[in-house]
Amino acid sequence: MNKNPSLAPIPFKTWISWLGITFLVVFAGRFVLNDALPYFGLEESVFGRFWVMKWPLIGHISGGLIALTLGPFQFWTAFRTHYLKVHRMMGMAYISGILVAVISSIALSLTTGIAIHWTWSLALIGLALAWFGTTGMAFRFILLRRITLHKEWMVRSYVVTFAFVLFRWLTRQPFYDELGPFVETGPTAIWLSWVLPLFITEIVLQWNKR
Repeated sequence: MNKNPSLAPIPFKTWISWLGITFLVVFAGRFVLNDALPYFGLEESVFGRFWVMKWPLIGHISGGLIALTLGPFQFWTAFRTHYLKVHRMMGMAYISGILVAVISSIALSLTTGIAIHWTWSLALIGLALAWFGTTGMAFRFILLRRITLHKEWMVRSYVVTFAFVLFRWLTRQPFYDELGPFVETGPTAIWLSWVLPLFITEIVLQWNKR
């Protein structure tokens, strides 16, 4: 029997994790290329009605992209173990990106958002508060050196970060336009994009706890 550790079979759980990460990268990559990057051309035709609030929108997109990009590195155990200082720097950049994105999001929700409907504005504010709250809790627990709780809240934070990707995917499905006007369906889509994934995440996190 070959006892060389380097030739040991890769655990099934590791395969699942890598497949999940690959799916998230591809899924998020399409969102970045198709929905986020075009705004950085600063063309009025791309912004449409958001042109008057282009800088808060750029701040929101930029902060979200930073969090979306750095998130997977925060969960990469080998990277965290070998490059702890870089991990911490990335963590601060992740938090800073979310802070900028949240502030920008609230500014947008109280201007262009409320111009659509107060329910749309409320949905955006709800998402912003969930984003800020989950990330804030992750930051609090790392300051307290409670690593397990920090990791759990980082997972919740990234689930909320991914809500923007899920929202774009959901609203581009063929059936979506048949559900009704955006003013009625948009707020529901926003809530579904983070509440349901966060609920499922909570079940997974708590499943084996005693």
